[in-house]
Amino acid sequence: MKATAKAHPIQGIVKYHGMRDERLRLPYHDSISVCTAPSHTKTTVEFDIDYEEDTYVVDGDELEGHEFDRLKRVVEEVRDRSDAAHVVYPVRIESENSFPSNVGLGSSSSGFAAAAMALADAAELDATRPEISTIARRGSSSAARAVTGGFSHLYAGLNDDDCRSERIETPLEDEVKTIIGLVPSYKETEEAHREAADSHMFESRLAHIHEQIGEARDALREGDFERTFELAEHDSLSLAATTMTGPAGWVYWQPATLKIFNAVRELRQEEDIPVYFSTDTGASVYVNTTDEYAEQVKEVLEDIGVQTTIWEVGGPAQVLAESEHLF
Repeated sequence: MKATAKAHPIQGIVKYHGMRDERLRLPYHDSISVCTAPSHTKTTVEFDIDYEEDTYVVDGDELEGHEFDRLKRVVEEVRDRSDAAHVVYPVRIESENSFPSNVGLGSSSSGFAAAAMALADAAELDATRPEISTIARRGSSSAARAVTGGFSHLYAGLNDDDCRSERIETPLEDEVKTIIGLVPSYKETEEAHREAADSHMFESRLAHIHEQIGEARDALREGDFERTFELAEHDSLSLAATTMTGPAGWVYWQPATLKIFNAVRELRQEEDIPVYFSTDTGASVYVNTTDEYAEQVKEVLEDIGVQTTIWEVGGPAQVLAESEHLF
């Protein structure tokens, strides 16, 4: 049985940091994000008796070690939930990303979301997207939000009934444009999450995160662009403070990252343009503005010397037609 799915990566608005349970990928607190399009991961899966063993391939490279184990957890969860006889057969999974990975643009979120969506379809699971989000979460907590798409809220919890993603309805979806300032610098998110709770800033972050979640949800419901992305900008600084003060002292930002920050603030303060920066664990920058100002902001970023592209809000993970199969 074969199926193909596509999912968009996420930009964190109120970001999760640190895991209460690494195996189940249970975060310490809630998080909210927005999917970005047309960036996407496309994944084809097939259960077949003729395969010798499970094989996972991403952008032409066969996974092994820790990355293999992360995807294996997603596969095994689908097998456990499915009544279909063919899921006992070996599975082949192939994924292709339309955008760079390991540069802070959320490739793990779209990767595991697309895999979970395709696996669920191939395994004949009758499941809603929030239910599939709990499967994707076993690969990456952010992938749960990529399953439900748009602006989504992942609730913290100790089980799949509580720790799942739900989409937030908001009039902002058609208004937001995100200019990507690509700063190629390899980053390691796993280690940062693993040691997050060891930072002396972590408790301070937890103390205000619930208020941030409430503010973000209210701003989205009201369609308040400025309040939503001011929160995203502030939360980026909070996340970085926690990351940089962990045992390893991770510093992801590069000189070009800071140049983008300064340019965004100048546009906002001197030209009164509604524009805000945001980063996840990486050096690349999301620059959020409205459709009216997107091209102007893009030109400013290009003058800094970074590669740019304009993205918009992406929808939920989708199962694709047979003609879209990768193999």
